[in-house]
Amino acid sequence: MLNIIRIKKAVFYAYHGVLSEEQSVGGKFEADVDIYTNFKDAAIKDSLKQTIDYDKAYKFMYQLALEQKYYLIETLATRIADGLLNKFPHIEKVAIRIRKNNPPLGGLVDCVEVEVVKSREDLG
Repeated sequence: MLNIIRIKKAVFYAYHGVLSEEQSVGGKFEADVDIYTNFKDAAIKDSLKQTIDYDKAYKFMYQLALEQKYYLIETLATRIADGLLNKFPHIEKVAIRIRKNNPPLGGLVDCVEVEVVKSREDLG
């Protein structure tokens, strides 16, 4: 059985980007995370210990987003995916979407989004 726990629209202010202005002024980013796991036993027993504590997953993701500046949101999404799979052994697969709001593209663009989907087998 495979279930999904979703964290949607986690917002953080960070300093990711290729341009020096992005790295010094920063900007608003959003993240969505789909965590694929089996929480059947947790649901039956109503036990947090048998599922993914999404508070801990969120705090881990937030820390990764703020502890280092990345040129690419692709790198950030990949690091979050790898980190969640390594830190939480009950996660079978993750899908991470990172959005950069108001990217400096020379025109009006709401956001740019990347998505990384990784399973435990992809860790190698």
